[in-house]
Amino acid sequence: MAASTEKANPRSHYKDWPNTLGFDVHYEEREPVELRVEGTIPAYTAGTLFRTGLGPRSFQTSTASKFTVNHWFDNFSQIHRFQIHAPHGDALVRVTYNSRLTSDGLIERIKKAGKLDGFTFAAKYDPCKSFFRKVQSVFHSSAEPKPNEVNVGVTMSANFPGLSRIGEKMDGPHDPTRGITLCNKTDATMMQMIDPETLEPVGVARQTTLHPELQGLGSGAHAKSDPSTGDVFNYNLDFGRSGTYRVFRVSASAGKTSILAKFHHTPAYLHSIFLTENYVVLCVWNSFYKAGGASILWHRNLLDAMTWDNTTPATWFVVDKRPAEEGGKGLVARYVSDAFYAFHTINAYEEPSRTTEGTVDIVGDVAAYDNMDVLERFYLDNLVSDSPQARTYLDSFGPTIRPSYRRYRLPSLSSAPTATTRQANIEYTSGKEDAFELPTINPQMVTKKHRYMYGICDTGKSTFVDGLVKYDAWMHSILRWSRHGHTAGEPIFVPDPEAAEEDGGVLLSVVLDGIGGKSYLLVLDAKTMEEVGQAHVDGAIGFGFHGLFLGGKEPVGGMNGIHL
Repeated sequence: MAASTEKANPRSHYKDWPNTLGFDVHYEEREPVELRVEGTIPAYTAGTLFRTGLGPRSFQTSTASKFTVNHWFDNFSQIHRFQIHAPHGDALVRVTYNSRLTSDGLIERIKKAGKLDGFTFAAKYDPCKSFFRKVQSVFHSSAEPKPNEVNVGVTMSANFPGLSRIGEKMDGPHDPTRGITLCNKTDATMMQMIDPETLEPVGVARQTTLHPELQGLGSGAHAKSDPSTGDVFNYNLDFGRSGTYRVFRVSASAGKTSILAKFHHTPAYLHSIFLTENYVVLCVWNSFYKAGGASILWHRNLLDAMTWDNTTPATWFVVDKRPAEEGGKGLVARYVSDAFYAFHTINAYEEPSRTTEGTVDIVGDVAAYDNMDVLERFYLDNLVSDSPQARTYLDSFGPTIRPSYRRYRLPSLSSAPTATTRQANIEYTSGKEDAFELPTINPQMVTKKHRYMYGICDTGKSTFVDGLVKYDAWMHSILRWSRHGHTAGEPIFVPDPEAAEEDGGVLLSVVLDGIGGKSYLLVLDAKTMEEVGQAHVDGAIGFGFHGLFLGGKEPVGGMNGIHL
């Protein structure tokens, strides 16, 4: 697909910060192309960066109607692959790039039928009917789709245990001599298997492939993996008046899935979980589904099916990471805290209790919101820089659409299960001006006491985001990277193998130059937040969600390709 050469006139955009091209993308490179590199990209970054992205927002159908996506979470999925080649001799680091729309089969179906899943679309349809379609398509699918007919693309995993290259059940560990497997995930039980080189969809899997009891439709896009074992943890939500949550582990060495705990609680939309050295923590924050989830069928969308209830506490369920056959004790504790909403947990770890000898405290960091207003913000007319509605919206919005960095402490956790519900304490809350989203840390610090966190920031310079931030959790100080008109995506931390410091390494972020109309891979020094290199793409890359870096020197597993 030809590269876009469109350049924006900044003065027609909110605060002269164009971002429109990042929300409606018609550019892909099916074959790897060489990128122009500026600066010096460190040799230790040799490996592959995969990024989820988005494709076209609108296109014509055979019925002469125009299909238009109205919410950021609904855009059609596209995968990007940056291969960073190690230098040889006197040559410098090279970068090649390829990408592929992974829902092109679904787009063709829409073009032919002029509709999707029973809904009819026009240039200006009811936006609520499309919200979270990546999840809705899973809820309403009546037949098993082809691999390129699903719209799944929020997070990515390499060598997901228990699944073959095409998504079939697989026992035992992944064979490193047979290459890696790659899958797209979302907030449901469906996973799309991807060829790691061509990016072609090659299969579809569901959590029932892993274990027959994982029949619920809800799950978290952010499955977490143990940095030592590579075991993957997540939850499965079966809707009903009381809701059934199953927290499970998939063993990296055996490919076996074990149900760690099963309990009933109000069904909620939960994007991510916490993981410590010994526990899985599922926080059911206050994005509850009405009528036990039956409201999804009534409203035919998730946003209308959810309700905010600040009179009910958020509930934290602490589960032993070991299955019963290995001495696991299942659900060991529950805590409550004041109501809040979140997309992303950041990290969690255990430390000796401050108050009770022989017990531990769990410390969990999260990007927390006061309520669910942020979901409304992500309608595209509120985000696109040349949208009149975005100007009106941003002039009237309140602070609730921005998160705060928040630290919770779950005190005095004993290894023995207890039926007593205890209080989770807020230990620190940042100002919203210092907060960040799409958070990440040095992967070597997962489940350990960390100091530095990184993410995208929104300081009001644009309709969307306007920079990258480094947050020091000890000093509560920040460093920023920002360039006018350049919109950055989630930063991915690549450690320097020779560095002793936690912030020794670089950040990889895909940035859209909104004025020039093209994107580039940005390489930042993670210590100073200063640029060290760029690799320029000949087109605009859409504003996706998350990425995955696989180092080229070590086998995939553990911290190389960790599930965050």
